[in-house]
Amino acid sequence: MFDIQKSKYLDFLSKFGVGGAHPGGMALTKELLRAENISNTSQILDVGCGTGQTAAYLASTYKAFVTGIDFNSIMVAKAQNRMKKYHLPVNIIEASIEQIPLRDKQFDLIISESVLSFVNKSKALDEIYRLLKYGGRFIAIEFTMNQMLDKKSMDEIEQFYGFDTLLLKKDWVALFNDAGFQTIRIRKNQQSLSSSPEFQHSQNIERELYDVMNQHIEMNLKYDGILDYRIYSCTK
Repeated sequence: MFDIQKSKYLDFLSKFGVGGAHPGGMALTKELLRAENISNTSQILDVGCGTGQTAAYLASTYKAFVTGIDFNSIMVAKAQNRMKKYHLPVNIIEASIEQIPLRDKQFDLIISESVLSFVNKSKALDEIYRLLKYGGRFIAIEFTMNQMLDKKSMDEIEQFYGFDTLLLKKDWVALFNDAGFQTIRIRKNQQSLSSSPEFQHSQNIERELYDVMNQHIEMNLKYDGILDYRIYSCTK
């Protein structure tokens, strides 16, 4: 199993402070949130919140009670700075999605944007299920293989990104079912993998991380039509 702490791709995201890096970007996020029943009393958790772009949008647009968690200290600092800058009462916590220090049945909605692919999915989904209220909703935007490749290609993708494993759509559905989720809906992407992210650059960025950015573009081109994504939504 690949050690997520060694992922140069995640180093690139954190040092460049990439917001909206997930497939579909913030345009897709906003579209998905519009379809949810969100109010100023909603309790929402953004797991793997990164620089806090989605969490800030939820707080400013819907006036909801928002919490964000991320394991990366650089991302957490940038998210906290964002909330301070825009005077948003969003609680940002440095924690792993596999062991979240929050009480049971707390949230009406949990959102995960290209996060589960990097972690132990069963542990993460058990935590998400635990934290949701009964009737609560979970939305995940996740990398999904359209077909499996040879071992060499699979290893190349997993090791570059730091993915725990690569899954087909049926594999994701099985994991959601095993965690106890119901009414699992799947939507195929209607937008490109590429998007227009925002950046919050760190002061000192290693030269090799610029190479990682170029490698990411090359990987998308190389596995175009195979390394895809789906939007999964389900209910507790």
